[in-house]
Amino acid sequence: MTVNKRKKNDRQRGHKTHGWGAKKKHRGKGHQGGAGNAGSGKRADSKKPSYWKDLEYFGKHGFISKTPKVKINAVNVSYLEQHLTSLLSSNLVKKEGAVYSVELEKLGYNKLLGDGTISVKFKITAPYASKSAVEKVKEAGGEVVGLIEIKEQIKKEQK
Repeated sequence: MTVNKRKKNDRQRGHKTHGWGAKKKHRGKGHQGGAGNAGSGKRADSKKPSYWKDLEYFGKHGFISKTPKVKINAVNVSYLEQHLTSLLSSNLVKKEGAVYSVELEKLGYNKLLGDGTISVKFKITAPYASKSAVEKVKEAGGEVVGLIEIKEQIKKEQK
């Protein structure tokens, strides 16, 4: 005749420690002092100085800017004139009469800078350009089109 033997586990129900003494025993982690950075409290003077050295351990630091950042790839005015023949042959620059039309974003740039001199008429389409670059292009008889006037937009929004 079979006997249904009751498990010892069932007998331990209602007894806090299931026969292992203290609550923290028989957890499978040995006599663990804690987890992570535990032990840095009042009595752990040996551990506190190591936290004091790391000033970034306590508190919040910095902020995350929510405004989108535009990566500027700049090119000088002189570069366009120096590489004009190679840009024409690769159809990155078009000649319309005496004026060369350039779209900077097709070349991989988004800002025009004013270093160097030019003697050719350019019609340059670029979102950003320095004042000196615009002046040099106008002096040579050309123009800069498609600029994003950031400062003027901000002033209008504030009014």
